[in-house]
Amino acid sequence: MAVNKLTSTANSAKEGSGLRVHLSTLGCSKNVYDSEILLGQLQANGIQVMQQPQDADILIINSCGFILPAKEESIQAILEAVELKKHHPDLKVLVCGCLSARYYPQLQKQIPEVDGYFGTEDFASILKFLQLPVKNQGHLYQDRQLLTKPHYAYLKISEGCNHKCAFCAIPLMRGRHRSRPLEEIVQEAQLLTNRGVKEIILIAQDTTFYGLDLYKKQRLIDLLQQLEKLPGLEWLRLHYAYPTTFQDELIEVMAESDHLVPYVDLPIQHISDRMLKIMRRGGSARRIKQILEKLRRRIPEVAIRTTFIVGHPGETTADFQELRDFVEQFQFDRLGAFIYSPEEKTAAYKLVPPEKTVAEERYAELMLIQQQISRKKNESLIGRSLEVLMDEYHSNTLTGSGRTYADSPEIDNEVLVRKKNIIPKPGTFYYVKITDATEYELYGELLEEK
Repeated sequence: MAVNKLTSTANSAKEGSGLRVHLSTLGCSKNVYDSEILLGQLQANGIQVMQQPQDADILIINSCGFILPAKEESIQAILEAVELKKHHPDLKVLVCGCLSARYYPQLQKQIPEVDGYFGTEDFASILKFLQLPVKNQGHLYQDRQLLTKPHYAYLKISEGCNHKCAFCAIPLMRGRHRSRPLEEIVQEAQLLTNRGVKEIILIAQDTTFYGLDLYKKQRLIDLLQQLEKLPGLEWLRLHYAYPTTFQDELIEVMAESDHLVPYVDLPIQHISDRMLKIMRRGGSARRIKQILEKLRRRIPEVAIRTTFIVGHPGETTADFQELRDFVEQFQFDRLGAFIYSPEEKTAAYKLVPPEKTVAEERYAELMLIQQQISRKKNESLIGRSLEVLMDEYHSNTLTGSGRTYADSPEIDNEVLVRKKNIIPKPGTFYYVKITDATEYELYGELLEEK
């Protein structure tokens, strides 16, 4: 969300391609995507991108404002940049992203040493500050530069969110849901596969809402079917499906697909109907369970990831017990949890949450249950041969690390492999025999390249 009032607070940076910029990215994969677009614009203008902040003329921080720990991390990064500026008076510090979009007045007052505050996706204003033109205006993705490994990439299909969850400030920072044109997404995906990307990960605040605003109907399935045809694509992965906009037809598409991996990221947040109502999630426990049961029945090998919030205002011991029992019963393949974080201007902000110690105990208990589930599931794979996409090779340990279809980068499990006289090549698929397992890692021996 571009915020025009977030213009620079100091004179513009020096002109010319001699500029050296360091860009740091905090937060989620949506921020990574935004940074890749900005990085592409900088490099298209001949700007030199530096790995170390002390080597740069301009420091750009793409900030996160999701929950308190993320905000604290972003503020710390800003303060460190400002401290560096004390020793390099000509250094310019720019802050963009969710934190500055939401807290611009406070940040400008408390950290005035920053030379420019900008919103989310406010690429044009940043380039204007740097006295640079926008390249390929309207098609910024054409110059995009990946920050991920070269064989996988995030692909943002929409921005913003129309849901009004009581705990969530994302609509305040990123605005209402805005779908990208289907043809444009397919074009960007084709550019990625032409560059050697083998795995595309679809992201949005709610991927299953895709198309409703632009086409007056959900078109995620249409998009998936178009992407399925792209030459060079091996894996297509779906993140951030929302229970109330999840289409049952999506299950059949996934079951029949050659490239859409059987992996679903379905953030549930709670299973108590009482809590779903308080959290303003819409839907019901019955509908959530129906989706999950249909997925497992139609696609037995499906990997289901979810997230839960504990300690939300209104959560009773009985509500948590219902959640705890549900997690034990369903046995999620991947699960993350958050302790509720009060966010200003959200519906839950003025409500009283359980004591912090209670929330922490619930979080620890839930994650311990999931650790046990994850270990059991991983140990059941010992002796099997799995297809693994190798992400990197560590020469110091002679170990390769990769992922199965059940694992998304950065957030899920890893497969660690070794074999004498064979150096696994990143971006290559291998068959790996699993020899050992822990809660979040599999260990194996390379068998052969796929």
